[in-house]
Amino acid sequence: MFKALFSKLKESLISVLPVTVIVLIISFTPLVDLQPVETIAFAVSAVLLILGIGLFNLGADLAMTPMGGHVGSGLTKSKKVGILLSVCFIMGLLITVAEPDLSVLADQVKDIMPGEGEVSKWLLIITVGLGVGIFLVIAILKIIFRKDLSALLMFFYLMLFAVCAIMASPEIGKSTLFPLAFDSGGVTTGPITVPFIMALGVGISSTIGGKNSNENSFGLIALCSIGPVIAVMMLSMTTKGDLDTYNTGIYEIADKLGVNFGPLLLKKLGEVALALGLVVAFFFILQFTVLKLPKQKLIQIGIGIAYTFLGLVIFLVAVEVGFMPVGFKIGKQLAEKSQTLLVVLGFVLGMVVVLAEPAVHVLNKQVEDVTGGGVKKIEMLIALSIAVGISIGLTLIRMIFKFSILYYLIPGYLISLGLSFFVPKIYTAIAFDSGGVASGPLTSSFILPMVIGACATMWGEGEIYSFAYGVVAMVAMTPLITIQILGFKAVMSAKVRSKITMKRILAADDEQIIYFK
Repeated sequence: MFKALFSKLKESLISVLPVTVIVLIISFTPLVDLQPVETIAFAVSAVLLILGIGLFNLGADLAMTPMGGHVGSGLTKSKKVGILLSVCFIMGLLITVAEPDLSVLADQVKDIMPGEGEVSKWLLIITVGLGVGIFLVIAILKIIFRKDLSALLMFFYLMLFAVCAIMASPEIGKSTLFPLAFDSGGVTTGPITVPFIMALGVGISSTIGGKNSNENSFGLIALCSIGPVIAVMMLSMTTKGDLDTYNTGIYEIADKLGVNFGPLLLKKLGEVALALGLVVAFFFILQFTVLKLPKQKLIQIGIGIAYTFLGLVIFLVAVEVGFMPVGFKIGKQLAEKSQTLLVVLGFVLGMVVVLAEPAVHVLNKQVEDVTGGGVKKIEMLIALSIAVGISIGLTLIRMIFKFSILYYLIPGYLISLGLSFFVPKIYTAIAFDSGGVASGPLTSSFILPMVIGACATMWGEGEIYSFAYGVVAMVAMTPLITIQILGFKAVMSAKVRSKITMKRILAADDEQIIYFK
């Protein structure tokens, strides 16, 4: 166990170190003026982040992934489709409630949601959870009835943009909240959701079998990212409050240190315990009624849950204490000095920040396993890194020139869906899953505050909802294109190799042919 933990800590060190080094370097330049307490808080938070990600990744391997696999295969073997779909809906809802990056986003926008305080926050979380639950059921039906993922994605994205048109109508006039709605879809698929839902898909598709079982195991994350966007758009029609103001005080680092550190830690302990406890409680109900796993497997899952709990608490405290405030201040100060440098730094940070997303490593490992090494982890990581860097650079350009996020999203999704007809279907499924996975908790707790800080400096708090939000949506979209381009390259390379081989065979003389008697 200690060997496995050491390996996970080493992985998380490699993941978090690039972001930490870049931030610390620019903190000693005239570009950014961080106070000593902020620099120390960020450095300590980085160490805690390494520990938190390491513990979480070990917990995901021991608990979340096996839980998803056992639920998928166990319920599918029972051949009771109604029970399978009901359980998947409830688990989709509960897993989403437990998602840390959704909690981070909800904390930042609860002031404009219906209700007051924590009620507003939980209303948004539950709305997103319902969207995930409904679309997880649709994804399971896709596997059972072997429906084409590209056709489903085309249908639901057209539905999504139809809802956009309704929101933008003069009668409703809620187009300001498009970026927030699309961000909600991106943050949903994070470190808890990804390992569980991906393992659920693998468990169901492997049990059902068929020649395309590997391909069918992907695509669940892609569909589950659509539901929250539609759900939040519906909720946005009832939003309250003044969209022209934004509480940037939540990013003050002084509020997270000293006497407030203890209450913050207790708050995160309670939130994670409640959210993760709901998932675990429902799993054990299934264990005693349907699954009936051996005691040794339950002990392993129990240990994994403990690691997951501890890792998530440490992770959430670290990002709120050090990463959110520092990200906000970096964006604010760079916007004052140089917009060009802001875009360049955004691109560089985007390339390295994806390395620190826990769910990315879970996805890459499962992709390599399921494809039998056909899609290498390093290829996936490079493609995702470039995509996220581009997406953040484009987001900052949009914020500088103040145009609608739909000018990116509509062409981007049309290109993505168009590519799906020219690449192997497994690449399409992997690509759309990768989009949701890349936009994890570090994006919403470091990159988003950086863009908010820049927007507040350049245009004031009244433009934050319109032009700062949307960064998570962009991070979720660009991998769809880059991963499918990777698939297109693989197809073309295979054709070229085939042609070269055929030419060699045709060019060979008769003396090279060996005859067997």
